[in-house]
Amino acid sequence: MKVYTKHGDQGETGLLYGGRVSKDDPRTEAYGTVDEAVSLLGLARALSQEDRVKEILLILQRQLFTVGAELATDNDKYELFLKHFAPITSEMVNALENYIDEIDAQINLPRAFVIPGASPASAAADAARSVLRRAERRAVTLHETNSVNNIEILRYLNRAADLIFMLARFEDKLLPDEILTGETQN
Repeated sequence: MKVYTKHGDQGETGLLYGGRVSKDDPRTEAYGTVDEAVSLLGLARALSQEDRVKEILLILQRQLFTVGAELATDNDKYELFLKHFAPITSEMVNALENYIDEIDAQINLPRAFVIPGASPASAAADAARSVLRRAERRAVTLHETNSVNNIEILRYLNRAADLIFMLARFEDKLLPDEILTGETQN
């Protein structure tokens, strides 16, 4: 099987379970942005020095594939999606909240804005978080046009970005606040 199909050479792409849309369609933009975040989470995981961070990032990557698949499924094909995949659920959102609480109990957040870049792993996580926030905005756009079948996706993306912020802070938990907030540099 070849990697290239030439089906997208005219600026269109296929949705999961059929249908073609423009590559700049809001649905394509949403799931493509989720894919960007998944890749950046992989970079953060590769750079991480913390086993627990690596473990949670891998869980997020796998679940974000599900988010992407849901977003890549047209409304009229959603029942077919449900026959093949388990959708994002409120239990998954609750699990993210539990991870946030777990990490929060182990760190002290600085009292000022954190400037990304204290370490390679946290910088990659912060980049993933900001891309995931963009994915969340794109998913909201789809929701506003009744193109999101599962409202839990919005909650999941919101909570996942919060969790990634906390994982980045956990990665740098031993660094002084001055480094995290950039107060030592002019």
